[in-house]
Amino acid sequence: MQSPADRQDRHEYPAHWEADVVLRDGGTARIRPITVDDADRLVSFYEQVSDESKYYRFFAPYPRLSAKDVHRFTHHDFVDRVGLAATIGGEFIATVRYDRIGADGLPASAPADEAEVAFLVQDAHQGRGVASALLEHIAAVARERGIRRFAAEVLPANTKMIKVFTDAGYTQKRSFEDGVVRLEFDLEPTDRSLAVQRAREQRAEARSVRRLLAPGSVAVVGVGRAPGGVGRSILGNLRDAGYSGSLHAVNQAFPEDLKEVDGVPAYRSVRDIEGPVDLAVVAVPAEHVPAVVSECGEHGVQGLVVLAAGYAESGPEGRERQRALVRHARAYGMRIIGPNAFGVINTAPDVRLNASLAPEMPRPGRIGLFAQSGAIGIALLSRLHRRGGGVTGVTGVSTFVSAGNRADVSGNDVLQYWYDDPETDVVLMYLESIGNPRKFNRLARRTAAAKPLVVVQGVGSAPQGHAVRATRLPHATVSVLLRQAGVIRVDTITELVDAGLLLARQPLPAGPRVAILGNSESLGVLTYDRCLAEGLRPSRPLDLTTGATAGDFHRALSRALADVTCDAVVVTAIPAIGEGSPGDAELAEALRSAAAGVPGKPVLVVHVELGGLAEALSAAASTAPQAVAKAPGAGGGAHPPPLSASLERGDPHRPAQRLPTAGAERLTAVVAAPAESLERRAPEGADSRLIPAYPAAERAVRALAEAVKYGQWRREAMHPGKVPEYDDIDEKGAAELIGGLLERGQGLTVGQAETCELLGKYGIQVRRALPARTPDAAAEAARALGYPVALKATAPHLRHRADLGGVRLDLADEEQLRRSYAELAELFGKPEELRPVVQAMAPRGVDTVVRAVIDPAAGAVLSFGLAGAASQLLGDMAHRLVPVTDREATSLVRSIRTAPLLFGWRGSTPVDTPALEELLLRVSRLVDDHPEVVAVTLEPVVVAQQGVSVLGATLRLAPPPARGDLGPRTLPAY
Repeated sequence: MQSPADRQDRHEYPAHWEADVVLRDGGTARIRPITVDDADRLVSFYEQVSDESKYYRFFAPYPRLSAKDVHRFTHHDFVDRVGLAATIGGEFIATVRYDRIGADGLPASAPADEAEVAFLVQDAHQGRGVASALLEHIAAVARERGIRRFAAEVLPANTKMIKVFTDAGYTQKRSFEDGVVRLEFDLEPTDRSLAVQRAREQRAEARSVRRLLAPGSVAVVGVGRAPGGVGRSILGNLRDAGYSGSLHAVNQAFPEDLKEVDGVPAYRSVRDIEGPVDLAVVAVPAEHVPAVVSECGEHGVQGLVVLAAGYAESGPEGRERQRALVRHARAYGMRIIGPNAFGVINTAPDVRLNASLAPEMPRPGRIGLFAQSGAIGIALLSRLHRRGGGVTGVTGVSTFVSAGNRADVSGNDVLQYWYDDPETDVVLMYLESIGNPRKFNRLARRTAAAKPLVVVQGVGSAPQGHAVRATRLPHATVSVLLRQAGVIRVDTITELVDAGLLLARQPLPAGPRVAILGNSESLGVLTYDRCLAEGLRPSRPLDLTTGATAGDFHRALSRALADVTCDAVVVTAIPAIGEGSPGDAELAEALRSAAAGVPGKPVLVVHVELGGLAEALSAAASTAPQAVAKAPGAGGGAHPPPLSASLERGDPHRPAQRLPTAGAERLTAVVAAPAESLERRAPEGADSRLIPAYPAAERAVRALAEAVKYGQWRREAMHPGKVPEYDDIDEKGAAELIGGLLERGQGLTVGQAETCELLGKYGIQVRRALPARTPDAAAEAARALGYPVALKATAPHLRHRADLGGVRLDLADEEQLRRSYAELAELFGKPEELRPVVQAMAPRGVDTVVRAVIDPAAGAVLSFGLAGAASQLLGDMAHRLVPVTDREATSLVRSIRTAPLLFGWRGSTPVDTPALEELLLRVSRLVDDHPEVVAVTLEPVVVAQQGVSVLGATLRLAPPPARGDLGPRTLPAY
């Protein structure tokens, strides 16, 4: 029973400290505060710790905890004394605690800002990264409670614990005295500590997904006794795919004497399976899932794929059922794909996992696919796999994940896996929603720097089953921010596949210059027009005429690729009839051999009803021996059958070997046409270069344009620039001013005087605007400011609306000022309705607007555009995530469609864009340094030939939203 002192000492239980984390090996654990109710758990935990670990913790033999120890380690005030435990299945596997100390090393309270910290990890769980995760969380708790520094005393032989501290990335110092290593380190996150934390996050989350996609054993729970049904179908798909691990069929209704189902060992319960089970595919109704989760957890299953519906997508009751499912699975350290999932696929030859409802295994390849919707997943797989209709791929699938309601495993987790997956070269994602946009943006930027990431993002509201953080940003703004992170953002499934297939096997273009050649003048002109529309720089199409031979194509393509003014080539082809017309296989070989000669430039084909050609070119990926035949374009005669048919039948009529190219890398070029065929991944060292083909010019050019933009992003990402320092920024003074203003309330729009003062601390000067409640007050203000002046109405319906006549400029004297004042009053009403102000005239220039806002989901966003109709009516605004670098500020100014107005359009005088970029950087610094500045607008900002003038500013303060990306690693809360 607690004593009165205990009750007085305790603070309210900090439920927000509870968190689920992914450990180094991909398993999960729950971290939570230790309470008085944990006495028995603590004793049981301690009994399972080895004597050596106890010695390292207490510096002496300590076989058991006394009652006094148990009391001390379970009674905390959650301020000066805090204990956290990592649990699996409700039982402790590790603990950490801190005790606040003063300068003399004795227990203390605030304002003392140092604490001693100590860990104890069960031996069976050492090496899983538990201590590192606990350190991140106890450090975050300590910072919240005003502790800025940890001290730890460690025996020299306890190298594992010393490594936990030294590898964390905090600023620290080490000393050695009386046989003990003393470590002291600041808890303020550093660039290194954040980098360490995110690297650990990536490795842990990637391994958690890898355990789901490459299991050593799979149990299908819910296999029907009769053919048909979801469970029986999944079992058949796994067996037919040639799954390399052990496979088990489970159904509690199986007769006790049933030993096999379709040749697979059968069991009534997962508990009955001998040996480990890595993955369980749960194909039972939602009401039976909890019992299955318990069975799997008790057996040590690592992950679940839950196919059942009836969860969050079905309403509030289902939403609560989904929360309970996630909590239940995580309690056992398991991760979940689903519920309401379509399944997962891994085509790697040493895995061959088809734990999905797809009846056929996709062909192996280099594309990773993610879809939240099962229907979209089916569409993607069939588009890549089928042999007839639509555009097919030139490569297959490495892995596929359909996350369903993505209650646990999300697109972010799968991105972590694909980032360093050697089997995946291109990532295609269909996202109906983005649960954590800030994290997705960070992961996307890192992934896109290594491999292309193509995304279709849903425009409407998120599906019912998805937990999504609210965002105030328009869909268009989110799309721009994704592009800024290197994401290739497309609008349809067709564009997703088109872009993915080009990027899977063609090099990135070095620029936008495009050569066009083919045997159809009209198709070449159409391609040329589409290139212009997409912002590419095409050369005049080369018409080879309808009588062109395969040799003509070969020579023209070789010349185009060798041209230093060409970055990519689009080949257009239509069927030709005649004595010398090339056959499909012959033309395929001509294009393939020409492309192999210059492997550094992408080649695309636009074809019209050339099914045979596409099949031949697709089949050219084969590495089977080929008979030497005549060179492309040599004499007419009968054409050999398509290459694929030749190879399948062993036909002696096979296409020619590629033309020899001195010093050229050995590559295979293949054109894929509408779903004609898909190649299997060539073995190491085999030919792998493929050429995609498209049935329409606009599709080919759109894919090429996306590749050009992505290539440009990759080159720029190598030199991201820097966030400049400015000597005149008073960060401390701004913090003090903000703190004083927030004492007035939780959120407020700052007055004009305080706004100008705060902006001034960041070197942003706002031109004074003096109120003019009467004509005499206006005249007095003008005398104080000096003529010429401007008279403006600042009423909300007239603010920034010069088109309505609420602004009078270049008033040279008092007479003009009074006359204008009378005109405004006559037009719009009394002065108290107009709220007129007088402001000194700024130099003539281009009116612009600068905004920054902190979005609760995406983070701080800086926006720029021209003031007036361009931004308000046309939405011509550019956006960047804060903090903005100098290079990003430069690109931001040039990203809007109306940017030419800043650079001397039609003979006008160019304005001072460097000064504008500096202003953008200063605003970025302000909101980055002080997240309490949740919104700031500078409008108008007049950019003159020399300098900028900020004529108006509004600013809003509020307590900063939580920054989950800067805190310890956690899984989404349920």
